[in-house]
Amino acid sequence: MPLSEHEQHLLEQMESAMYAEDPKFASAMRGRTTRSRHRRRLLLGGVALLVGLVLVVVGVTGPVALAVVGFVIMLVGAGFALAPERRGPIGAVGPTGQPLPRRRAPRSERAGRSSGFMDRLEQRWDRRRDGGQWG
Repeated sequence: MPLSEHEQHLLEQMESAMYAEDPKFASAMRGRTTRSRHRRRLLLGGVALLVGLVLVVVGVTGPVALAVVGFVIMLVGAGFALAPERRGPIGAVGPTGQPLPRRRAPRSERAGRSSGFMDRLEQRWDRRRDGGQWG
């Protein structure tokens, strides 16, 4: 439900008062943009990738364990830089603000939906035991 013009005007006044009163707090509450978070992930992943590469090069001329650790750091850095950002839990939220656990539908309710791999295997096994045709 959208805000009325009066409510929007009040909200703008409250925001401007907050910025005037404590600009540092207001900017912290605004949070980061998606672009800056993505840029930060790429930067951290790139740094880890470079550190890992240096360790691999040093490990080739020295202890091999150092090269293995460097390779693992390179993989983790690349994975961190390229992986999508994880979002918070999606779903119902309880009165305390914590996400409610996802409830799986009982087997009887799921039977109407398209059956999964295990359900099809069970059906084939039952038909086989009953002398039915494979299929």
